Amino acid sequence: MKIFKKVQHEYFEAVSEGRKQFEIRLADFKYKPGDTLVLMEQKQGKKELSGRKIECEILFTINTKTAEKFWTKKKINKYGLAVLSLRRKFKFK
Repeated sequence: MKIFKKVQHEYFEAVSEGRKQFEIRLADFKYKPGDTLVLMEQKQGKKELSGRKIECEILFTINTKTAEKFWTKKKINKYGLAVLSLRRKFKFK
């Protein structure tokens, strides 16, 4: 399934350059691994679209509501949740 979402210019650029390999969204839509997320760039400082798009495959999902299995609401409210972009480090011989 293809899912279309608008994204601000700075985040679109980070995805297109490969620096940003995650997306944080309000979970008000259906999605699953294997779906295609089409990010549509908004013009810088505006809400109108630039016409540029990037298609991304959803590899892994987690809903932050599951965080309450690991931490109390009090701790989540105090510290917030960190979303980290990861890349495996390879050692060359």
